Amino acid sequence: MKAVSSNNVARILVVGGGYVGMYTALNLQRRLKQQLREGSIEVIVVDPDPYMTYQPFLPEAAAGSISPRHVVVPLRRVLPQCTVVVGEVTDINHDERRATIATLSAEETGDGAIEVVYDELVLAPGSVSRTLPIPGLAEFGIGFKTVEEAIGLRNHVLGQLDVASSTRDPAVRDAALTFVFVGGGYAGVEALAELEDMARYAVRYYHNIKPEDMKWILVEATGRILPEVGPDMGRYAVRELRGRNIDVRLETRLDSCEKRVAQLSDGSRFPTRTLVWTAGVKPHPILAATDLPLTDHGRLKCNATLRVDGVEHAWSAGDAAAVPDLTAEPPGKPDEPRPVCAPNAQHALRQAKVLADNVAATVCGGTVQDYRHKYVGSVASLGLHKGVAHVYGRKLRGYPAWLMHRAYHLGRVPTFNRKARILAEWTLAGLFKREIVSLGSLENPRAEFELAAGTGRHNEAS
Repeated sequence: MKAVSSNNVARILVVGGGYVGMYTALNLQRRLKQQLREGSIEVIVVDPDPYMTYQPFLPEAAAGSISPRHVVVPLRRVLPQCTVVVGEVTDINHDERRATIATLSAEETGDGAIEVVYDELVLAPGSVSRTLPIPGLAEFGIGFKTVEEAIGLRNHVLGQLDVASSTRDPAVRDAALTFVFVGGGYAGVEALAELEDMARYAVRYYHNIKPEDMKWILVEATGRILPEVGPDMGRYAVRELRGRNIDVRLETRLDSCEKRVAQLSDGSRFPTRTLVWTAGVKPHPILAATDLPLTDHGRLKCNATLRVDGVEHAWSAGDAAAVPDLTAEPPGKPDEPRPVCAPNAQHALRQAKVLADNVAATVCGGTVQDYRHKYVGSVASLGLHKGVAHVYGRKLRGYPAWLMHRAYHLGRVPTFNRKARILAEWTLAGLFKREIVSLGSLENPRAEFELAAGTGRHNEAS
């Protein structure tokens, strides 16, 4: 194991390059510009991927409205004054202020992991998909949390249309045209709505498939979808989806998906080749590998300054942190805990700024501040030109809500470069027809070459 010491340099280790991690490092880079240039302070950002994924745009990337490369932000480009390490933190000993990082080269060279000594720790690893022990889920389920999963799902849906168009077996055709989404939150509803929109447009180019041949099913265990936009807009979203012949099953659970058959708790059975799982997230497993205090739900206990409760030099925000919401109504009893901030992008973006300010103040000698932000509302897309919004007490639906959804996220996506490219893509998409090409071979690019090498085929014969 190679050890990297601080050498009398104040080192800030940021674990995670997602929403909180990237924005915290970006704000630290701005606040500590002079110190970073002089070398008296060093900021290290560690993440398994060299980019940050703007997850609210994943549904549009899956539908082909946005290019996948514009949904991600290269960390090295936006953080030139920071050291970006592509790897995974496997262990944190905060008593000694040491973190163990498994890098990509460790597997190739066998040199082992890198041990980094730090002065301030920012834990922002985000969350991972929360799965349940449902028979068949691990074998046939498809996630929707990364850009790779979004593009893979797009290719898969278009591929199923090809399967249905080319078979004479009615059972295979019905299974190929049945799409089941589990989870009625943002990810599930927006992904289903965008992909159904895309597939309905695509089938006009198939001579033997009609839009009514497809079955789109949304399964939600609670009594409503999109709880963040409020009950009224949630009910409107259900009516909108059902008006598009989407089967919305509330208070229903997925019991099994063995042998590619979705068995629901209401007794329904749907043979399907597409089952998308978006039923919640859970804290990143690295939190359990630390010696820091956790809540019953596995998130870090933090105070209002975003410092880990009772621990010096350790900070957190976003999905990984349970931060008290100072704008919420105080509990009725003194011994009851104060409500915590919801783990969403709105809080994460603002927490990252306060977190960076507090870490910079701690390193340079200053006063820390409490995080305080009142939730202003939410917006959600239900496909092209359709959406719901509940912002500052005002409720919008249809085209105005969809327009607000796009305007809000265009303003939040990092860098002017990304904003300009996404706006250009939206403009071009309004002038030209949708792209409905499936590039499933991208997921296994060497398959054709391996086939040729194994069978002795020549390029001329292909």
